[in-house]
Amino acid sequence: MAKATKKQALGRGLSALLKDPENDIQSVQDKNADKVIGNIVELDIDSIEVNPFQPRTNFSEESLRELASSIKELGIIQPITVRKLDFNNFQLVSGERRFRASKSIGLKTIPAYIRIANDQESLEMALVENIQRQDLDPIEIALSYQRLIDEINLTQEQMSERVGKKRSTIANYLRLLKLDPIIQTGMRDGFISMGHGRAIINIEDTTIQLDIYEKILSNKLSVRETENLVRNFNDTQVVEVAPKKEKTEDTPKFIKKGISTFSEYFGHKIDVKVSKNGKGKITIPFHSEEDFNRIKKLIDGAK
Repeated sequence: MAKATKKQALGRGLSALLKDPENDIQSVQDKNADKVIGNIVELDIDSIEVNPFQPRTNFSEESLRELASSIKELGIIQPITVRKLDFNNFQLVSGERRFRASKSIGLKTIPAYIRIANDQESLEMALVENIQRQDLDPIEIALSYQRLIDEINLTQEQMSERVGKKRSTIANYLRLLKLDPIIQTGMRDGFISMGHGRAIINIEDTTIQLDIYEKILSNKLSVRETENLVRNFNDTQVVEVAPKKEKTEDTPKFIKKGISTFSEYFGHKIDVKVSKNGKGKITIPFHSEEDFNRIKKLIDGAK
């Protein structure tokens, strides 16, 4: 207990050092840098801004509440990581869930590891550290790999070394980004697994991909059943799905343009029927009570 108290007191002492304008540390060569960089420091939570390079885009409100409750009871077990931007101004590198949960219960300070990094280094650290987390969905991981390729110019071989994953594993994640956006959304929301996605990606035609996706949801197909469905399609070029109604040339352009927006928003194919007098009907399908409540929440949030 005495050791923990001593460590906490040290953190508060380093926090005071960072607030002293005469000890504004900007690089590892600066005076007292060795006392701060890489150490756990108790930082004012208001002096930290979120990371624009954060690969995670989905934050479950329920899990954040659970984490906040845990932090309230036990404190923060694993410090966040930040980089120093300016005098008493920091930016998150990793730990945004802990940061958000701590703010939600009104904490004024938070323990943090301090690093000095430029934008590119910060992006790479954030992406690599988040990829190694267990709670990212497959699409978030795939997008993180793609950003490392596009923005850091890493090859798949270099990524394999950085994140400790086989090159084939990285390639399998990246292939998921070839799925139709509606299917990607379904994977992010947990309606299908990565195994389902890996099976569907063997179909190049996104229209057929969506037909298979709808069949998985309506019939609750397993990954193996999905693989068999895709295999049968590749063998016969036929999938047993409801026949698609051909769009007539009379369909207004604004309808054609808007269908994809509706479909991406609700995570399902949206059916739009238009009569000759210009009146129409929009049909939003759902596949379970959970799915219905998810769609209702989207509509309520748009009011």
